[in-house]
Amino acid sequence: MGTERFNGKMGKPYKLLIIDDSEEILSALHNFFNKKQYDVVSASDGLDGLKLIEETREKFDLIITDLVMPNVSGIGLISIVKKKYPEIPVIAITGWGEHPEALAIEAAADLVLEKPIELADLDKIIMDLLSDRNANSNK
Repeated sequence: MGTERFNGKMGKPYKLLIIDDSEEILSALHNFFNKKQYDVVSASDGLDGLKLIEETREKFDLIITDLVMPNVSGIGLISIVKKKYPEIPVIAITGWGEHPEALAIEAAADLVLEKPIELADLDKIIMDLLSDRNANSNK
């Protein structure tokens, strides 16, 4: 529970948005990152995720999204987010297909991971992405 999970904005925890249409995966990710001292918001499909992004006064520090979902797909969501908020890192997670890197290129995600994902590994990846982003924004 170290301070590394807190951004420079007056010691506030990093704000994560997690989007997945699987209630089981969404709940597991939400609970894990909540216990890790992140400020976690979740949505069950891409459309709800986009609404949260637009309605949230304080921008998200990082977004994790499934790629295959109803309403708005993860690919659609990522391309919209990257056009409007290119500074927000996006991790795509997928259980579909043998070549997730092709989806990553199409969606412009910062990283694409295949399910199942080790949560401790995902936590380390998130911290690496956030510290890289912070280092680049301080230059």
